[in-house]
Amino acid sequence: MSALALSVLLSLISAVAYAAAAIVQERVAAATPDSTYLRQGAWWVSVALNGLGALLHVVALACGPLTLVQPLGALTIVFALPMAAVFVRRKAGAAAWRGAIMATAGLAGLLALTTDADADSVDGGQRLILAAATFAGMAVLFLGSRAVHKPVLRSVLLAAAAGVSFGMASVFTKVVAEDWNDGLKLSEVPSLLAIAVLAAAGLLISQASYRGAGLAAPLATVTVVNPVVAATVGLTLFGEEFRYGTAGLAIALASGVVAAGGLILLTTERMSRPARRSRTERAERTERTEPQTTGRQTTGPTAGRQTLPGIPAPGQSAESGDGAGDQRLTPPALR
Repeated sequence: MSALALSVLLSLISAVAYAAAAIVQERVAAATPDSTYLRQGAWWVSVALNGLGALLHVVALACGPLTLVQPLGALTIVFALPMAAVFVRRKAGAAAWRGAIMATAGLAGLLALTTDADADSVDGGQRLILAAATFAGMAVLFLGSRAVHKPVLRSVLLAAAAGVSFGMASVFTKVVAEDWNDGLKLSEVPSLLAIAVLAAAGLLISQASYRGAGLAAPLATVTVVNPVVAATVGLTLFGEEFRYGTAGLAIALASGVVAAGGLILLTTERMSRPARRSRTERAERTERTEPQTTGRQTTGPTAGRQTLPGIPAPGQSAESGDGAGDQRLTPPALR
């Protein structure tokens, strides 16, 4: 098997592992109260699956080009939807499928235009500024999620914070890898600590993003924000650029719009489900609480008034009824 074919195979398996981890995380979030999932064995299974996906992704990058491996990683959301339907009976609607395909296509187009050029070196001062900006952005997204009341919007903001965390962890990993040829230096320790903190924060925040929002919208947000953040830093800080000059930049912007449209479609599709469900529940409650009449409807002057069995309506004689000689008395309250 060639190195290129091995890279493709490892990338596909990595995407499957990430998708399985996301499904397990979503199930844990749906079934476990806040702050207790750390004691759940299923959650640690998701951690192991995330670790496997990351390891396979790194090996795939060693065997193949970045412009091939990164777009294949976007298949995570596409794999997750059918896997969730098969294994946990969590079916996605047509709008969710369209949003997932749009997000994946836009992301693949964006990353396919990024060149795999040698990265520029980043000094200690730039790393400090980068770390401060990263944690500030994550804090803004996290606080924003606490301020909104709609569960889906809150989950998307948390997923965006997780995507920033994962993307910047990749950036710091690249920074360390660029200097690895000279051996591990004491100056690299802060970057290694930043990688560990960002990876752990991304895992915990992504777990929180699945609560009350299902699978598609949070996973698509993380899948898109993660590489977009990394590509943005690569373009601005590492001296990377898009292929084909101005035309490539225009295509990249269009791809970003397509990916954003997919995310919006996923979010609105998820938000419309509770509204439809609440309308259905209200209709069912109305049917259950409607007064059930057991009497007969009258006509003429007493139309619209309901009568009880065995009791004539106002204006009817005691002899009128179901049979001749059937004597009934009209209660005073109904006269």
